[in-house]
Amino acid sequence: MNNSIERTTATPLLNRAEAANYLGLSAQTLAVWACTKSHSLPVVKIGRLAKYRLSDLENFITKNIV
Repeated sequence: MNNSIERTTATPLLNRAEAANYLGLSAQTLAVWACTKSHSLPVVKIGRLAKYRLSDLENFITKNIV
């Protein structure tokens, strides 16, 4: 019996500053978006920390191509 936990998603989690840098925004902008839910960008909450999946950031960029 294997007691190790396998991760089903291999996408890394970025903190708010890293995610903002990736998107070319300020961390405060992402904080406002998360609070107001004005954009469809999923946030993973771990305690008080807000984390962003790299795959979600890439999907967000793809959805906003005009």
